[in-house]
Amino acid sequence: MVTLKDLAQQLNLSVATVSRALAGRPVLHPATMQRVQALAAELGYRPNASAVGLRKGQSKLLGVIVPHLDHAFFTRVLAGIESAAGQAGYRIMLCQSNDEAKQEQQCLRRLLSASADGVLVMTARRHESPTPVVARARHVPMVLISAQAPAGFAGPVVSSYDQAGAHHATRHLLKQGYRRIAHVAGPPTDAFFCERRLGYEAALREHGLEVDPQLIVTGEASVDGGAQAAHQLLARTSRPDALFAASDLLAAGAMQALKSQGLRIPLDIGLVGFGSELLSQFTEPALTTIDQHGAALGHRATRLLLQLRAGRSQPEAALPATCQPSLLVRPSSAPRAAVVLPLDAQATASLGLWNLTA
Repeated sequence: MVTLKDLAQQLNLSVATVSRALAGRPVLHPATMQRVQALAAELGYRPNASAVGLRKGQSKLLGVIVPHLDHAFFTRVLAGIESAAGQAGYRIMLCQSNDEAKQEQQCLRRLLSASADGVLVMTARRHESPTPVVARARHVPMVLISAQAPAGFAGPVVSSYDQAGAHHATRHLLKQGYRRIAHVAGPPTDAFFCERRLGYEAALREHGLEVDPQLIVTGEASVDGGAQAAHQLLARTSRPDALFAASDLLAAGAMQALKSQGLRIPLDIGLVGFGSELLSQFTEPALTTIDQHGAALGHRATRLLLQLRAGRSQPEAALPATCQPSLLVRPSSAPRAAVVLPLDAQATASLGLWNLTA
């Protein structure tokens, strides 16, 4: 890689003179500028973006802390972050926290050591994270991408609004004629899964149905976890007529369990997942699911961070910026053969508050 020092040595000039010539400073003689620029072009000299940025008081680097790189939702968010950052002339530096507070702190220290201009933090933990406090103390702009903001954090929080998505999924099953809707929940330590359970429960109550604890089973966030949870539900005296799984992996496991017991989907039981994983398109039948629009979420979070970096933060920037989820309807939740009962007027009015369409 050709450096300023290389050019200066070949031209018998000082590094400062070469730098001024490449910057087009009019204080130099035109012939000197022409000699420097011609040699730079011949040797393929390219300025070091990091060095240029640091001289201007910015590194043009954004730090990103992600819980898990093998999760489809987070990789989609990353795609949106990288796209928005690239459009603005920024690079990204990525750290994986495994959603652990200690590892998250180590990631933040690495990003600050690299002179990141701002940090985007994705987290699924329910408990308060000290990372925003540390970043604020170091005067580093930060945007959180999370289902819940840590207590006391007043900065921008971009949420995928999992509660609304779960509400939408449950409402869809209700409109399809299902009434005993069970929920295959994820681990309660995960804020995203907690929000989805809240959305499920809210939709039932707004439709005048009680939340039956016997219809809620928690499973590990995996295919096996979904299968085990579904087997538990099917062992109950009164079986559900539909399942809403808190993730597509849980739904895939539940589908295996349902089929192993001779149940036909959706003729005998309906099924809806969450997350729009690639596998949801290829199950048999194809799985109805919730699309969280991760790339759009990442793009929006990055734009908010760059606004903070530019000093354009406004009071409304501290409010949760949500990307509304949408329902992808597929055969797994087809209407029941029986007549579909309409939602009562009160439930319809309540559901309208979510500003979502089936």
